[in-house]
Amino acid sequence: MKRFLTMLLILASLQGCGLRKPMPAEHDTETPTLTPRASTYYDLLNMPRPKGRLMAVVYGFRDQTGQYKPTPASSFSTSVTQGAASMLMDAMQASGWFVVLEREGLQNLLTERKIIRASQKKPDTPVNIQAELPPLQAANLMLEGGIIAYDTNVRSGGEGARYLGIDLSREYRVDQVSVNLRAVDVRTGQVLANVMTSKTIYSVGRSAGVFKFIEFKKLLEAEVGYTTNEPAQLCVLSAIESAVGHLLAQGIERKLWQVSSEGTGDNAVLERYLSQYQAQ
Repeated sequence: MKRFLTMLLILASLQGCGLRKPMPAEHDTETPTLTPRASTYYDLLNMPRPKGRLMAVVYGFRDQTGQYKPTPASSFSTSVTQGAASMLMDAMQASGWFVVLEREGLQNLLTERKIIRASQKKPDTPVNIQAELPPLQAANLMLEGGIIAYDTNVRSGGEGARYLGIDLSREYRVDQVSVNLRAVDVRTGQVLANVMTSKTIYSVGRSAGVFKFIEFKKLLEAEVGYTTNEPAQLCVLSAIESAVGHLLAQGIERKLWQVSSEGTGDNAVLERYLSQYQAQ
């Protein structure tokens, strides 16, 4: 009996240690890497090429959820990233359909241009700023929207078993983030296309333990477990990339913008986005 309990404990420990990733203290410090990308990013890369790129601006892509992380973890940290505008501009660049003009840091840009103009009036002006400044480019398309919802515990549950003081269990929780993105004609203010996308966020916890008297006055107690949380910012990024893909598909279907006649890109990606839009 003692050998049986020992073997079960070893198996449970190996299960927990084998499936989880090493803790930071268990290995050397990792070097920074590029942000992992979901399939939505590669969908944008494989979209058919445009007949002409769209001059577009993003003034902001705000967190409109009003959600904060639950206490006692934090009373001031928001549940979702505040850098969604940067994510949107990255997705626009990746698609190859947009010429993205800087507007979020417009005041900094204007200040720097004033400094250049002031420097040009000096007799010892450096060669690199002697040329006359060209005017800023104007956009014909403005992308608006934001993160409109962050729902926690959309679905939760788990399973477990206990036998003779030995237990194994697994718990999970599903959150959901939703994004709205719309394309606005700068000349008329008309909303040309509008999409909403959602992405689930998974959290999974596994644990195993034993609580057993193996001999008189000898208690064996052990526990192992770990939790995996899908990064919320990567889910927001994926939802934004999906929104850009659906926005392009809507515009192509409504003939707001055109695909290049050269036929470069993967039409299967476009057809998949169009089928999702038409199925609603």
